[in-house]
Amino acid sequence: MIYATYPDLTDKRVVITGGGTGIGAELVTAFVQQGAQVFFLDIAAEASRALEQSLAGARHAPKFMHCNLMDLDALSATFAAIEQAAGTVEILINNAANDDRHSPADVDGAYWDNRMAVNLRHQFFCAKAVAPGMAAAGGGVILNFGSISWHLALPDLALYMTAKAAIEGLTRALARDLGKDGVRVNCIIPGAVRTPRQEALWTGADEEAKILASQVLPQRVEVQDVAALTLFLASDNARRCSGRDYFVDAGWYGA
Repeated sequence: MIYATYPDLTDKRVVITGGGTGIGAELVTAFVQQGAQVFFLDIAAEASRALEQSLAGARHAPKFMHCNLMDLDALSATFAAIEQAAGTVEILINNAANDDRHSPADVDGAYWDNRMAVNLRHQFFCAKAVAPGMAAAGGGVILNFGSISWHLALPDLALYMTAKAAIEGLTRALARDLGKDGVRVNCIIPGAVRTPRQEALWTGADEEAKILASQVLPQRVEVQDVAALTLFLASDNARRCSGRDYFVDAGWYGA
């Protein structure tokens, strides 16, 4: 896919969580291609360093920041380091998540807390970290990543779906609270995106056929489709879009 070009994204300071693999890696690539200054946070060091190296010749080479987002002290320190090095974060993309399968019968309090920390809590605290700088600058963009899963009630994902449903509420709340400062907050909801991780979970021709039969468009959603929507929502072309959910799921209506 050849992305549309958004001149206002050139030189913008962008932070992407979970940027080392999957959808996140394509988001890093897409924003780097726009000429943005990209900092991406992840714990997958090997993949992240390989991505960083592959884009080293760009106008602004992306910077990998090793950060466990479940550690709020580390999260705060990482954002402080970015702002000290480069200035105010202008665009935050809350992409990091983990959709490990689980049975409700196997969930205890510790696992509940862990799943909320890895899928929900950091989105709020990342937004909190960048909001003062965005307000002082007169505006900014926060894009939270949700999931189609809870809209479809997929099996063995109770905690993941709880967190992803909450992200839509968080998006509305932050959009209301930060809008007075010119900060736009939206939620992107991907469908069955073809990534190596998802391909490992949805294996075989039967599963592929089931996915396609459950979409109004009989083509798989690719990481580039998600990145294209993200670029638009981050750009000034979406300057009056806030507090809303945007689906990129090929019209997936069933499981």
